[in-house]
Amino acid sequence: MAVQSVSKPADVREQALPGFAVAAVREDGRWRCSLLDPEALVDLDAAITELRALRSTGAVLGLLDVDDEFFVLLRPIPGGVSLMVSDAAAALDYDVAADVLDLLRIELPPDDDALDDPWPEGDLAILADLGLPADELEVLAAELELYPDEQLTAIARRCGFADAFAEAVGAR
Repeated sequence: MAVQSVSKPADVREQALPGFAVAAVREDGRWRCSLLDPEALVDLDAAITELRALRSTGAVLGLLDVDDEFFVLLRPIPGGVSLMVSDAAAALDYDVAADVLDLLRIELPPDDDALDDPWPEGDLAILADLGLPADELEVLAAELELYPDEQLTAIARRCGFADAFAEAVGAR
């Protein structure tokens, strides 16, 4: 008896990561949130491309909770993208975090002891114009008592889109 194998389409990832990716868009003073493709959790370019496709006259923001280990904030800006990762040490284990550091041109320190505590990196002022100053975002990212989904919920609350964010996350 012959055995047939079924191959996966080329665009399907071998293993999806737990977590979620949400786009928050502000237009005419109102926020709306929607889920991004789960590929955004493993491919930073996919996340950036999907956010750019949401063309808006207002703010566009991507919020990624990757494997309940760390979060990434993305914000398309003219000529590029503004990025922030809550723990740069995640680049040792996650491609999306390594991609963030590559775009930021940041290398991990050679001393492993420096990687024991959360190490937020990138544009910490990414949300300053939305009501979350850089110093507060840095404190929130370093909060060991909170999981990334709780940190992102706090960010959404502070920036004024907590209800839309909760609805999008609850829809997954």
